[in-house]
Amino acid sequence: MTMDVDVQTHARTLALRSPDHLRVGPFTVRYNPDWSLKYANYAIPDRDAEPTAAEVDALVTAFRERGRLPRLEFLPGWAPAVEPALLAAGFTVENRAPVLACAPDGLLPPKPVDALVIAEPVTDAEFDAAALVQHHGYGGTGEPEGGEAAWLRTAAEGGGAAALAVLDGVPVGAGGCSAPVDGLGELAGVAVAAPFRRRGIGAALCAHLTATAFERGCRVVWLEPADADVERIYASIGYRRVGEKLNISLAGPDAAPDEPAVPLAHDGADG
Repeated sequence: MTMDVDVQTHARTLALRSPDHLRVGPFTVRYNPDWSLKYANYAIPDRDAEPTAAEVDALVTAFRERGRLPRLEFLPGWAPAVEPALLAAGFTVENRAPVLACAPDGLLPPKPVDALVIAEPVTDAEFDAAALVQHHGYGGTGEPEGGEAAWLRTAAEGGGAAALAVLDGVPVGAGGCSAPVDGLGELAGVAVAAPFRRRGIGAALCAHLTATAFERGCRVVWLEPADADVERIYASIGYRRVGEKLNISLAGPDAAPDEPAVPLAHDGADG
């Protein structure tokens, strides 16, 4: 298989393994009841799926019954008939995001950041601190819902990786990498607190997570950068484009409120 197919197969497998996932026609819905962020709730079509209008309607209903924005993330070539079916049902393309990947021999050392300490969270307080950095990094206010900390803990305890970056005693960054499936892991949830961006913390955090994932059995780590600036940061530590992912959703009166335009995987890795 090509790398883009490997990546899509990995993402679908993770969705099928998520405890609250749904099967709706030829779709797998990754539903997170404790985390309403739209990037934590989305569907992936089966390979070469050709959904009927009724199956798309059923998918929309499944999202809206759970208070979530009807939304899909997938590589168009994985199921070419799906995008036209969604557009016919009124879905709108959010963006076409590059997919980046890195293998062990491609990882490059980041620029050192004085006094930065990066380690895996262990205590509840450390997981909560990491979750708070993520929550505010995604544009949230107040306290996290709980999904961030749970995701990080699952990653850390399931063979993946989680990391909390601390600078002079202050939590400044967090992120994780999913457990390997067939040797692939997804770098996700990367966030750097706004006052500490553009100091090299994001690159150092991502490089640490990627190296840890390789140590724990990943042969490839992939991700979706938030924008071109973030992509350049990942490129500086060895990530390269392997494909393009479609993010597409359906707004409506019953849909959940939209979120800040920051993907789950890669907020705030700018520096």
